[in-house]
Amino acid sequence: MEMKQEDRDEMYMRRCLQLAKNGRLNAKPNPMVGAVIVSHDEKIIGEGYHVRCGEGHAEVNAFHSVRPTDEHLLSESTIYVSLEPCSHYGKTPPCADLIVRKGVRRMVCGCVDPFSEVQGRGIERIRQAGIEVKVGVLEQECLALNREFIVRNTLHRPYILLKWAQTADGFIGYSAAEAAEKGTLFVSNGFTKMLVHKLRAAYDGIVVGRVTNDLEQPKLTVREWSGADPLKIVMTSKAETMQNADENVLFVSSPKAMIEAIGKLERTKPVCSVIVEGGAQTLQSFIDENLFDEIRVETAPFSIHKGVAAPQLPQNIEVVKREFYGNSIVTYKRL
Repeated sequence: MEMKQEDRDEMYMRRCLQLAKNGRLNAKPNPMVGAVIVSHDEKIIGEGYHVRCGEGHAEVNAFHSVRPTDEHLLSESTIYVSLEPCSHYGKTPPCADLIVRKGVRRMVCGCVDPFSEVQGRGIERIRQAGIEVKVGVLEQECLALNREFIVRNTLHRPYILLKWAQTADGFIGYSAAEAAEKGTLFVSNGFTKMLVHKLRAAYDGIVVGRVTNDLEQPKLTVREWSGADPLKIVMTSKAETMQNADENVLFVSSPKAMIEAIGKLERTKPVCSVIVEGGAQTLQSFIDENLFDEIRVETAPFSIHKGVAAPQLPQNIEVVKREFYGNSIVTYKRL
């Protein structure tokens, strides 16, 4: 039975998404994008992804990968791209113009680019050139892939993930008295700890409160994974007096102050995403200000009956995914 066109479109768009994820660490602050070129007889003749900011976009790399012996097939081919092709001159020329010049028959686009310089202009330019355009294939998956980029360009702040690990009865640490006697409460197991380091490698900054920083002196590095260490951000009421204490640490007084400080770093050190790791008061301050996009909670299989309570979740949040690691459960929640 022959596959329907809409099923074929989804199949090749899934390949675009696979390719796009290869740019997770190096494409920032640009989005992750994948492109696939398919000939009229359903053969992939070119594919690519956005490898690194400042270098060729996914469409450029896909066309470069087409063998000279296959270039004559372009006029009857479809290019699939997970995000709308750019229509402006930035660090590279417009990809919309490249697609027009290559003369493909059809373009299938996952979602519209929210960046103010694009926002439908690339799609319109390609349509005006007489190329058939289909938009919205696996749209939600394509949007989710670049949720950090979308938040940054629509809300003008970094993507914010709140993360904590708690016991089965909802505590994230011992009380001060117990901590003095027992030390730090370790909730994560060895494997989920490694996953936290993997997560850190994908984010640009990590926020902790002053108390957590003073008592635990966390390194907040990716030492159990590969990648660059994120910027350490400490929230404290004494931010102004401490700013010169460590040039490798950003001191801020509140969630909104953090966003303002990160905005000032835009040209020298873009911070597109941050993880807020604790403690409870710092996490709760972001919840109270409604300044977050996602919450990740690891729940251990044991109880301690008293201690520092986990933050209070907002009412309008929903579970989007659960992962099971031994007896520990990692739950992802979004608004």
